[in-house]
Amino acid sequence: MSDESVHLLTMPKWGFAMTKGQVVGWLASEGAEVRPGLELLEVETDKVVSAVEATITGVLRRQVAHEGDVVHVGGLLGVIASASATDAQIDEQVSDFQAHYVPEEAGEEVAGPVLRTVDVSGSRINYLQRGEGAEASILIHGFGGDLNSWMFNQEVLAAGHSVFALDLPGHGGSSKKVEDGSVAAMAKTLEGFMDSIGVNKAHLVGHSLGGGIVTMFALNHPERCSSLTLIAGACLGPEIDSEYIQEFVSATRRNEIRAPLEKLFADPKLITRKMVDDTLKYKRLDGVEPALRAVASQLCSSHQQSLNLRQRLLESKLPVLVLWGSEDRIIPASQAMNLPPSIRTEVLPGYGHMVHMEAASRVNAVIRSFWESARS
Repeated sequence: MSDESVHLLTMPKWGFAMTKGQVVGWLASEGAEVRPGLELLEVETDKVVSAVEATITGVLRRQVAHEGDVVHVGGLLGVIASASATDAQIDEQVSDFQAHYVPEEAGEEVAGPVLRTVDVSGSRINYLQRGEGAEASILIHGFGGDLNSWMFNQEVLAAGHSVFALDLPGHGGSSKKVEDGSVAAMAKTLEGFMDSIGVNKAHLVGHSLGGGIVTMFALNHPERCSSLTLIAGACLGPEIDSEYIQEFVSATRRNEIRAPLEKLFADPKLITRKMVDDTLKYKRLDGVEPALRAVASQLCSSHQQSLNLRQRLLESKLPVLVLWGSEDRIIPASQAMNLPPSIRTEVLPGYGHMVHMEAASRVNAVIRSFWESARS
């Protein structure tokens, strides 16, 4: 940062539908030296509490938004500047910004990604595309999730890529027909999705159940997989918290759904009331419960995963990245152990099953680095 530069820290847009966030509290004090990746403050969105990180080196000169403030996307949170920048310079830039800033929902509609649907074997598949580029990447969420689970990842990963996040059958805005609910059936859906959107080959990223799906697809169609990223991926070992699966499927009230949701995160305080309400709203849709029960019955039985693709993966020549949170209570991080050096393995300490949300910037950096290495 040059001596005279002033950087305005604004509310990020996480996810397709986000329009504003509420400041939970600052993690850095005014006058603190900051660097890229340092968590500055926590913000509560409709889905989850997450940290806003610094993207440059400098000094946190001013906290403009305070605890409890609701700030629209693009609104001013604080100021990072060099120590030599004067208060008058900061005042001028803040005043100029505030005079011209128009919240997105109050101004003209801002062009951006739109939710789309595509027909795959008679089923509607809901998806969101971000970015453009010859290289494609596809993000597959886990059991009971949807494409919003990538809200902190998709835009960052889309630099120079076309990145697609989709709702699996039985999930999100997609059709609730799941065939037999097996990983193999979902892998066939992925194949049909790629065919429908005209993507012949892609970097595949899967979380939990999604990890098992992309692994199955990649093993069956290695020529269509540029690389394989497994985040707390299913089908790499026997252990799984099957009680979590059953609790999630059977929950019909707020106090019943909150307990399984809390298992997903190392810090349960990250879960918002809106996340709980949205999950219940989804679960009450026609066809969701039988769809989830079908998928659950195929995913695990007798407290173990039903499908183990570990040996086949070890015998493949695919470029593979395995990512895990050390505190995962759904699928233990021990399943990332004892993998050969040819498989890049990262276990991030202090994070849970939703490590890609809890430690988004670190996960994004690791994935992008892995994609670069897979090209060579």
